[in-house]
Amino acid sequence: MDTTELARLADHLAIQQTLYRYARGIDRCDAQVLAEVWWPGCRVDYGSGEEDAHEWSRNVVEALSGMLRTQHMLGNMLIEIDGSTAEAETYCHAYHEVAGADGAMEMDVGGRYLDRLEKRGGEWRIAHRRYVLDWNANRPSTSLWDEGMYAGLARRGARKPEDPSYTGK
Repeated sequence: MDTTELARLADHLAIQQTLYRYARGIDRCDAQVLAEVWWPGCRVDYGSGEEDAHEWSRNVVEALSGMLRTQHMLGNMLIEIDGSTAEAETYCHAYHEVAGADGAMEMDVGGRYLDRLEKRGGEWRIAHRRYVLDWNANRPSTSLWDEGMYAGLARRGARKPEDPSYTGK
């Protein structure tokens, strides 16, 4: 493998890491992590019109903080690199548990991120994003936390700064 191919693989991995950091920032409600995946001036459109990515991040952290829990899992990633720009289509399955008047509700959402990324100063970040909603499912929550086989599992995901990935516990 020559150095050009190694550099291409390194870029591919760096782009994947950028996308994974986005999912972590969303689920931990960590605005700092989210700010580091967008270039200044980045625009996003999650289906209701374009807006500034940094402003969107602040708003989504506030909205998701009111949910009981979320988990965004990234799947298929089709990444096409052309020099210092790249196009990526990334599949996402997002779980949300939300408190409701009649008990908790689960919202599952499947979609894709259509991203344009740019490499500046050796760093890949998202320059533009469009989200495509492919499917959703909504139902009363069936989560069990303090009974059955889950009762003994004390280490549970949380928002920043309580999450074990921040506390080391």
